Amino acid sequence: MRRFIIKRSQKAGLPPGTLVHIGEQKMEKVRISVIDYNEKQFQEIEAENIETCFPFKDSPTVTWINIDGIHQVDTIEKLGGCYNLHPLLLEDILNTEQRPKIEDFGDYLFFVIKMLDFGENGIIEAEQVSLVLGPNYVISFQEHEGDVFNTVRERVRRNKGRIRKSGADYLAYALMDAIVDNYFLILEQIGERIETTEQQLTENPTPETLHSIRNLKREMIFLRKSVWPLREVINTLERGESSLIHEYLNVYLRDVYDHTIQIIDTVESLRDMISGLLDVYLSTISNRMNEVMKVLTIFASIFIPLTFVVGIYGMNFEFMPELKWKWGYFTALCVMALAAGVMLVYFKRKKWL
Repeated sequence: MRRFIIKRSQKAGLPPGTLVHIGEQKMEKVRISVIDYNEKQFQEIEAENIETCFPFKDSPTVTWINIDGIHQVDTIEKLGGCYNLHPLLLEDILNTEQRPKIEDFGDYLFFVIKMLDFGENGIIEAEQVSLVLGPNYVISFQEHEGDVFNTVRERVRRNKGRIRKSGADYLAYALMDAIVDNYFLILEQIGERIETTEQQLTENPTPETLHSIRNLKREMIFLRKSVWPLREVINTLERGESSLIHEYLNVYLRDVYDHTIQIIDTVESLRDMISGLLDVYLSTISNRMNEVMKVLTIFASIFIPLTFVVGIYGMNFEFMPELKWKWGYFTALCVMALAAGVMLVYFKRKKWL
């Protein structure tokens, strides 16, 4: 439930723009990497401190600064001071419970996107990725090391495609596209888990199966919360009038928008399937209970006339005609056996057995 509860107690009472890290610290030391390139030049370094990134601000080439670990407030503050980032933007970077969004600050654009992955326990975990797009730079902020950007890095290193021939806006698009494409992998794995759970339902539903369905339902709620706002982000970016987004990029943004719509449709379909699994589970358990009750009812129905006969001859009256009859005991047994047999034949014809 921690993923659904936003804890903002650390910010209570503080003025807007106060820099406080809200969230879980996932790294001990901040890792800073810089990739600077154009069509003919390429440079990649691991920065020992944030000051190493400052000379790239006025570089004519495209610069990608990636920061893994946002718990060191002074590092974020120094970088924001160098690139003239608004304090409210820095505040949003440090708050890891942000909703996916886009903000236009004129000289730069600010994006918040959720990057999803499966944790060690098989539960979906979301990492907040903040992107700042400037005229010739992209700054990405992540909570910890490990991301889905390796394909983008390889394209830059090997000069594949048009990424080295384009500007910083194309780099920002490539990063967002990598995050969106990773959603398809997440949905595929969830689909496989749904198929496995459905097979368990048809073979032998257990309380563990219900637990799996409930977990899947929570995962889909969490996934929907992360994906739905992304459509608004891409749509705003495509229809915006920012000078940082060149016209040639619109066709690529429409492609990302289409992928986002496909993801949302898939999420809704999987949610309906999970709801159907819950209905199937309840129906299966109900049918199983009905079968048990039917068997018990049949046995009770068979023994009702037998109990009636036994009850009559169990009464303590002295003058009962059959008590002293030689064949009375065997006759009573035959009557009871006949009654049971007739009822079994009747139930069989009614297909209750």
